[in-house]
Amino acid sequence: MGSGGKTPPGPGTQPRQPRGAPEGRSAGPAQKAARRLAKRAFRDRERAFLAEGPQAVAEAYAYHATITSLFVTAQARSRHADLVGAIAGTGVPVHLVNDAVMGDLAQTVTPQGLLAVCGFVDVPLESAITARSRLVAILANVRDPGNAGTVLRTADAAGAGAVIFADASVDPYNSKCVRASAGSIFHLPVTVNVKLTDVIQRARENGLTVLAADGTAGTTLDQADLSEPTAWLFGNEAWGLPKELRDQADGVVAVPIYGKAESLNLATAAAVCLYASAHAHVR
Repeated sequence: MGSGGKTPPGPGTQPRQPRGAPEGRSAGPAQKAARRLAKRAFRDRERAFLAEGPQAVAEAYAYHATITSLFVTAQARSRHADLVGAIAGTGVPVHLVNDAVMGDLAQTVTPQGLLAVCGFVDVPLESAITARSRLVAILANVRDPGNAGTVLRTADAAGAGAVIFADASVDPYNSKCVRASAGSIFHLPVTVNVKLTDVIQRARENGLTVLAADGTAGTTLDQADLSEPTAWLFGNEAWGLPKELRDQADGVVAVPIYGKAESLNLATAAAVCLYASAHAHVR
């Protein structure tokens, strides 16, 4: 991870021809192993996940993620020859498969023909939140992988230093979450399987104010002081943050609703909060 990663090769390079199974034939054990990663138990056991599509694969390569296998269709190999050749040049096995096999692995309606098996990228809480942290997103019991991946992408765009998946939040390596992150899972530190109490303690020890986003709060976002380092706490899509979690925060803030909408969904509310903090930090 980090911003100093590789840049995928340009159009002028001569890609190395990938090795692997001929198109239309099974990639054998590698294909079976990759298919198993659709289940969290196997992802956890192998500490590996699937990154599908040229954007995710390019970011995995550029930011030095561990890629152990690459699956590609003939059409995608032609379209993304430089990227495939660059990954093959590092010694990663490249398996040429047909559309049916790719569809089975990618589990999407319209697979993009390129899929990598990557090693886990999460880091310990001590590495994610440090004395240098200025903006952190904490997800508590967030269950929807699309929402979680969008928050991860938004946190990356807003310049956050880390995203923490606390308590019973969704697995960030879920394929829907990885797709929704649009490659951001490779850009910034992600921490998983931690207790919210530990995250809040770590944030406070490193000088961050913990603000809970909740639509029922008496203080609105435009009234809050966001100039200090902040850890934003976001709750479940359906029931938000229960009182016992809100009470752990240093403050509770609502995104103001100026129109007639009852509320904002989780990903939208998170985007507004994170960008408000980012704006306050650069003023």
